[in-house]
Amino acid sequence: MKTNNTYPKSFSHIGLTVPDIKQAVQFYSEVMGWYVIMEPSTVNKEKETAIGQMCIDVFGDDWEEFEIAHLSTSDGIGIELFSFPNGKKEAPEFSPFNTGLFHFCIQDPDIETLVEKIVAHGGKQRMPIREYYPNDKPYRMCYVQDPFGIVFEVYTHSYELTYSSGAYNS
Repeated sequence: MKTNNTYPKSFSHIGLTVPDIKQAVQFYSEVMGWYVIMEPSTVNKEKETAIGQMCIDVFGDDWEEFEIAHLSTSDGIGIELFSFPNGKKEAPEFSPFNTGLFHFCIQDPDIETLVEKIVAHGGKQRMPIREYYPNDKPYRMCYVQDPFGIVFEVYTHSYELTYSSGAYNS
């Protein structure tokens, strides 16, 4: 008898392309408090190492070098930052209706202070801070963007707590 071996996979990391690797590391480490686990470094196109060959597999042959840095959130989720010298230096137009990555979300119970800090460091607040369940639960959220135009969301409470069946009851 075959059993169902499906289980929830964990989230490892997200990769973001930014126009300036040093500015991005500074923003995400100072504003988000994320740990820098690998300072910015340059990767050159070459076939002699596993990393070099892997990058050719992913990016193709039309590149010579790029910069990369690795950060980590408090719960161990990786943030992999890339900066390519010949890439466009602005984020694509915000298009949540099109297929693709819409946003990522981070969590901070002090949402007001974080949103203020994002704006003070060159980001934008895209909407007012809103309550999910006014008068019932203190769960709040807000869409923002970093100084590079990457849109993300801030929650005050965990995803599970916000959307679990118990979240809709007082």
